Amino acid sequence: MAQILIIGGPTAAGKTDLAIEIAEAYGAALVSADAMTVYRGMDIGTAKPPRSVLDRLPHGAIDVREVDEDWSVADFVEAVEAAARQHRRVVVVGGTPFYLSALVRPLANLPAANPDLRAELEALDDPHGRLSIVDPASAARLHPNDRVRVLRALEVSILAGQPMSALWAAGPRAPALVPMRALCWMDREDLRARIAARVGLMVEQGYVAEVEALLARGFDLQHKPMRSFAYVHLIGAVRGELSLEEALRRTDRDTATLARKQRTWGRGLGLDPDSVDQIREKAARVFVEAAGLE
Repeated sequence: MAQILIIGGPTAAGKTDLAIEIAEAYGAALVSADAMTVYRGMDIGTAKPPRSVLDRLPHGAIDVREVDEDWSVADFVEAVEAAARQHRRVVVVGGTPFYLSALVRPLANLPAANPDLRAELEALDDPHGRLSIVDPASAARLHPNDRVRVLRALEVSILAGQPMSALWAAGPRAPALVPMRALCWMDREDLRARIAARVGLMVEQGYVAEVEALLARGFDLQHKPMRSFAYVHLIGAVRGELSLEEALRRTDRDTATLARKQRTWGRGLGLDPDSVDQIREKAARVFVEAAGLE
């Protein structure tokens, strides 16, 4: 049986560095619970672990998609499950609340994405109108401009042969993850200063050049990952629509907004922040003491 340690928390709290330390100490695999680290070429803007670390640690949900390819929370859960099948110890780390929720609140049993069907649906002039026919409840919940979720709801309804809203109403599937897991929540009082410092470091590491390289490969604002706050403002600077100073100010601002949302999610689960030492102690209990009970 695998043991899983989950380290969540707001961006820039230091989760990844601690997760790497723990994974190396216990010979564990690392799985990213971040919606952006899956994309190749998006390294600096996503604060992805350095290549030197990835080369020596087994890892999942990192560099597994091109920018124009889909990735879903179901794909993330499958990545964690795969790691749990292949390794005795797994450290899941990241701050995407929807992904973390999927590990503690099991998902509905939804079909996987179908690229051929998705391409057909992308060509529809009015996908929301089509959704209102096959799944009126989902159509009423989703704004017509929320194209990503509208297309997913339409895709699921067609593949499942019943409305996605009905699948959710039927309840979650039985959790496939092994039960031995611990959820840690990492936070920092000086988070605002840490965010500002990290944005500055990203520039020194080649943040602007990374955005230029992605644009040169043909990835643009039509691709969802490029519309994330980590890239959209820098794209404006590269195109001369914003000064670099203003682009970085907006990136800093939006990163702080994300951190507030992440903290809200943590409070919603009743999670109290763990100190670094407390998380290390949890790792020892999960990876050593729990293993001794098998």
